[in-house]
Amino acid sequence: MESSCLERKEPVSQSWREQVVELVYWRDVKTTGVVFGAALLLLLSLSVCSIVSVCSYIGLALLSVTICFRIYKGILQAIQKSDEGHPFKLYLDQEVALSADLVHKYSDGILEKLNWTIKELRRLFLVEDLVDSVKFAILMWILTYVGALFNGLTLLILGLVGAFSCPIIYEKHQAQIDHYLALVTNQVKDIVEKIQEKVPGLKRKAE
Repeated sequence: MESSCLERKEPVSQSWREQVVELVYWRDVKTTGVVFGAALLLLLSLSVCSIVSVCSYIGLALLSVTICFRIYKGILQAIQKSDEGHPFKLYLDQEVALSADLVHKYSDGILEKLNWTIKELRRLFLVEDLVDSVKFAILMWILTYVGALFNGLTLLILGLVGAFSCPIIYEKHQAQIDHYLALVTNQVKDIVEKIQEKVPGLKRKAE
């Protein structure tokens, strides 16, 4: 029974991943353009107005469209003397409640990642591995400068643009990017090894 449930869940998860890949790689330009444009417009709106104002404007815009369409269809039915009924009846009759299986599936995944994050932070802050803790400290130090230059929304906007541009750029220029990434990785590895040799106590336990 349990194995059959897992077999049923896997295609759903795989399908979700495939949809994300198709979006960021612009497989369907129209769909990706709509998603990217809407998300970018939302983030830009949040950078100008408060989240309450943005949500209110979005709600008003949607209500304006649906109310006008409802009135238009009502007038049209009255003129044509038709009995088509409510124009949104098909959507009103659909089930929109979240299933318990779907909620459990995603909540279990979030809980697993949260527990892993807590354990990893404990390991870094309590210096289980000195090298990893030093790397984490350097990352935090770099982020202080990033935070001074950009606020959270700006980083989200840059992240969104990067998510929809970097994959397609990498796909078209994979050989050149891999070459330069390998050079940078080797340089960083050499620097880290030299620092570990000169500073006592920085070598990993395995060494």
